[in-house]
Amino acid sequence: MLEIIYQDEYLVAVNKPAGMLVHRSWLDKHETVFVMQTLRDQIGQHVFPLHRLDRPTSGVLVFALSSEVAAQVMPMFAEHDMEKTYHAIVRGWIETEDVLDYPLKVELDKIADKFAKEDKEAQSAITAYKPLASVELPYSTGKFDTSRYCLMELKPKTGRKHQLRRHMHHLSHPIIGDTTHGDGKHNRLFRDKFNAHRLMLHASRLEFIHPITQEKLVLQAGFDDVWQRLAGEFAWKLG
Repeated sequence: MLEIIYQDEYLVAVNKPAGMLVHRSWLDKHETVFVMQTLRDQIGQHVFPLHRLDRPTSGVLVFALSSEVAAQVMPMFAEHDMEKTYHAIVRGWIETEDVLDYPLKVELDKIADKFAKEDKEAQSAITAYKPLASVELPYSTGKFDTSRYCLMELKPKTGRKHQLRRHMHHLSHPIIGDTTHGDGKHNRLFRDKFNAHRLMLHASRLEFIHPITQEKLVLQAGFDDVWQRLAGEFAWKLG
């Protein structure tokens, strides 16, 4: 059962679990559980995805309940006419908030995009980031006796593929649990010492104007057990 965080006659939003695919993909043929099908069976009607979250990312995911509403809302998501807030745990300490304006080249999938051109210009990519809390742990991952980590609030202003993961990597503060753009030593520490086997990136909040009622919607997704456990260990307050 998915946690439904909002539902009316036009839209439904869930708190997507980490590791769950949004819909069927021939890239993951062995998978049998998907958010779309699970939600459809749970509420007894078809749902239409309006945006996506990467498989390892948890948090707010919104669907339309008709193709007509989807046609109205999808341009809002495509044009980023909304505010998205994520939380992440990253390697190292970031002392001040800032905005990173760092263009990203299209990230191609070896199978799905094998015929796509790789010589496209880098696309504008902007992320606002703010440190919320930090911790120093008595474990070595290299030349120091301790390892430092930071709880971050991230607000993407554009929607490039893996933007937050790639931007934090560019800042040399990769997100914990990121097996593509992250740091294996720190990922291993979190797996071995804290039993944290997921990407520590959570889409915690989404704000936009309801396309039908014109009311402001503020959708919030709670943190799962792994997040809650780590916050307890590090004496961090989430949300």
